[in-house]
Amino acid sequence: MVLLIIIGVILLIVSFTLKSDVRNPLSKFSSVFRNIGIIVIILGVSSSTFKQIDAGKVGVKSLYGSVKPDVLESGLHIINPLLDVTELDIQTQNYTMSAIQSEGSQQGDDAIRVLSNDGLEVVIDLTVLYKISPTDAPTIFKEIGLNYIDKIVRPVTRTRIRDNAVYYDAVALYSTKRNEFQDRIFKNIEADFKTRGLILEQLLIRNINLPTSVKASIESKINAEQDAQKMQFVLQKEKQEAERKRVEAQGIADYQRIISSGLTDKQLQYEQIKAQKEIATSANTKIIFMGKGGAPVILSDK
Repeated sequence: MVLLIIIGVILLIVSFTLKSDVRNPLSKFSSVFRNIGIIVIILGVSSSTFKQIDAGKVGVKSLYGSVKPDVLESGLHIINPLLDVTELDIQTQNYTMSAIQSEGSQQGDDAIRVLSNDGLEVVIDLTVLYKISPTDAPTIFKEIGLNYIDKIVRPVTRTRIRDNAVYYDAVALYSTKRNEFQDRIFKNIEADFKTRGLILEQLLIRNINLPTSVKASIESKINAEQDAQKMQFVLQKEKQEAERKRVEAQGIADYQRIISSGLTDKQLQYEQIKAQKEIATSANTKIIFMGKGGAPVILSDK
């Protein structure tokens, strides 16, 4: 590289100096210094001519501060040895802002605190998945620099979330409007990233924390709704049981009505004779007394 070229030039200068000063005892080594200097210069030029770009990165070329519009893709390239090549990562990157100290990209509580439409403070944990657009890498390097996370990703994300949170109540952000809020801020941040050469892949709302008083109110409401649903279930069950008993009573009443209307004196007398016959033919010893009404009185010896 450049350092090798400088060392090689120094060795050549030393070799010429020694060669011109014949009285110097080291003059006999002038050819050695010259040869080493030439070899070092060749190595320096070769290393500057060949440039390898790792997978998942692109190389941005600049010459004396002037950034070239085209990039070097991953692989081995032969370039102008005077060019400076800076590698930029084009793989998916993530930036997390969390209230938990060990989770966020920055140490400490880095969650986003916003004011909702009803004036309550809501704390949001968020992860941004993004990457650099390869064709826009020279523009990022020239206009933003390598610190695009602190200059673009972090401030744009936090600002857009605060700007959009004011359209929602705290409870809505926490429950019914959470997906709508996430889609809305995704579109806003995506548009801002695109103008700066960044591609927003996904926006993940990891957690939404409400004030303690609001949490207690929500939990109380949920418990009340659960109790109401439980009571509704009990009432429905009681109604079904009452309907079952009504149907059963109606069936018994219909049965009794049919029996009472269908039986005659002759039919009852016939059934009585059948019963007496069965008793008489039984193997058990019995004494039968016939009453005035014709109904038998049975005594067993058991």
